[in-house]
Amino acid sequence: MDGATEASPSALRGIRVHAPLVDSVSCYCRVDTGLKTVVGARKFVPGAKLCLQPDIKPNIRRKPRNSRKDRARTQAPLLPGLPDDLAIACLIRVPRAVHPTLRLVCKRWNRLLSGNYFYSLRKKTGMAEEWVYVFKRDREGKISWQAFDPIYQLWKPLPPVPPEYSEALGFGSAVLSGCYLYLFGGKDPIRGSMRRVVFYNARTNKWQRAPDMLRKRHFFGSCVINNCLYVAGGECEGIQRTLRSAEVYDPNRNRWACVAEMSTGMVPFIGVVYEGKWFLKGLDSHRQVVSEVYLPSSNAWSTVGDGMVTGWRNPSLSFNGRLYAVDCKDGCKLRVYDRSTCSWTRFTDSKNHMGSSRVFDAAALVSLNGKLCVIRNDMSISLVDISGSSLEMGNAPLWETIGGKVLQQKSFMANLWSTIAGRGGLKSHIVHCQVLQV
Repeated sequence: MDGATEASPSALRGIRVHAPLVDSVSCYCRVDTGLKTVVGARKFVPGAKLCLQPDIKPNIRRKPRNSRKDRARTQAPLLPGLPDDLAIACLIRVPRAVHPTLRLVCKRWNRLLSGNYFYSLRKKTGMAEEWVYVFKRDREGKISWQAFDPIYQLWKPLPPVPPEYSEALGFGSAVLSGCYLYLFGGKDPIRGSMRRVVFYNARTNKWQRAPDMLRKRHFFGSCVINNCLYVAGGECEGIQRTLRSAEVYDPNRNRWACVAEMSTGMVPFIGVVYEGKWFLKGLDSHRQVVSEVYLPSSNAWSTVGDGMVTGWRNPSLSFNGRLYAVDCKDGCKLRVYDRSTCSWTRFTDSKNHMGSSRVFDAAALVSLNGKLCVIRNDMSISLVDISGSSLEMGNAPLWETIGGKVLQQKSFMANLWSTIAGRGGLKSHIVHCQVLQV
């Protein structure tokens, strides 16, 4: 009987046996609760089936990873009806003054206008614009700053300077890579000399921190050579107030390093880079005028006392291989250094006499869109075209006022009477002036 009812193994080969859906042994509900996934449970219960209890929700599906191509297909175009490359070609031609508004359109536009790729294309295609950035100190000692747009001839507000520089004295300013404006060193009225370094990114309109200088200092000299920032001299609290030390900051390595010391401690009041050399003129510890020159290739300082330093006045600028200086007392007079005679000669005169008030003194001389740019303490800006084509034709350099035209409409007599009456005093004066390209 048992042999009749017992089927042979060959007979059972064609019969498919179905295991129960829920089994006390193979059900995942009875497996250790530490095994959260189905895969983990199968390692311990081979061949087990899935429990169909409603309160069990095994996580067996993986979220697909969206590739860059998939995201490109799903996200909206920058400009409807145009591929992104043509849309970017259109957006890089929009004037820089409108960029803050463009960032508010959508997240994609904000990311595009906050990245380096967008502005590298503007520079490559010749669409980059140069703006003038001016730091002022008012009568209360507060620092503020503004940007001047030469295309629309308007002053633009900017985010406040970092708190540590709101009342700082003797700090430095420089531009690296064309669009990063650095503030460094200086003296806080409460904390004293500082090593702090901050920089403003003109592309994102935000301030950021940078590595501190190696030594505290204020009222020092600074310059930029080969996109590296050099500082030297100055003062610091302590027994030896006048400093001889110098250091350099490399933005590619993002760190400071010491360079050769000056032969004499100095508090510079004027400096310029000319023919690859850094010239400094200032006062030593005995309040005597001294001058030195630094050569980066040999990392060495040497004293200098030729005719260039003798007639050298501030502000000055090396432009197209020539050294210029400007004096705007009773009209602007531009002088140029003649290397053959080792002397300074008058180059051109604006012939616009406005009085001798300090309000009209030249605070800075910078290069703007291929022209010399003179910025006065009254925030008026004049451009001088000294291009070779205009000089070869025998024409005098053209002076053009592009900022502060309302102030320039006052007559000479009105400015003179204001000076005599004592109303020509400075409400604020310019501390630093830089040009950034974005």
